[in-house]
Amino acid sequence: MKIAFSPPNQLTLLRILLTPVFLVFLFSQSPILRQLSVVVFILALLTDWYDGWVARRWGYVTRWGTFLDPLADKIVTSAALISFVLLDLAPAWPVWLIVMRDIAITLLRSYSEWKGKPFDTTRFAKTKTFLQFVVIYYILILYVARSSGYFNREYGGATEVLLDNTLLSVLIILIAVITVWTGILYIINNRATIRELHEYSTRVTESR
Repeated sequence: MKIAFSPPNQLTLLRILLTPVFLVFLFSQSPILRQLSVVVFILALLTDWYDGWVARRWGYVTRWGTFLDPLADKIVTSAALISFVLLDLAPAWPVWLIVMRDIAITLLRSYSEWKGKPFDTTRFAKTKTFLQFVVIYYILILYVARSSGYFNREYGGATEVLLDNTLLSVLIILIAVITVWTGILYIINNRATIRELHEYSTRVTESR
């Protein structure tokens, strides 16, 4: 598969490349690098908005970009959520539910769009994405703030309350429930398209 290196696709690839930078900074022992991890994460998500705008504004919409863009989004968000598990900021099982659902639906949707049969996106799915970002930013910013010497001295008690394990578990489980539910809605609303893709894949396999 030939990659079209248009400006939006370059931004999408940059978003993927920023993910390991974000992880290195987040897990660093340096408070400054941890603070920079927030900047990198924000930058990665800004490229998501900007590459979509450029693609629509200047007609750079490509099949490759349609496939790669949502996948890059899930790489970034999944990396953040898994990091929270490793940092004991979130329970593992709801995070894995979120990650597996997002990967499965993203691959299915990307393959569908690649074949010219785009999935219908519900408003509820957009709400899910917004809530995911809110929770990720909430945990990330408070965790980084807690590692800051000044902020911890001045507001250490507040960050401990806001990063309470029970509260974080409730937030992550809530997001997991919403995420899985939107995945079910995706399948129900696009079952005809999924059936056609399955039949197409079967024909291709049998013809080999």
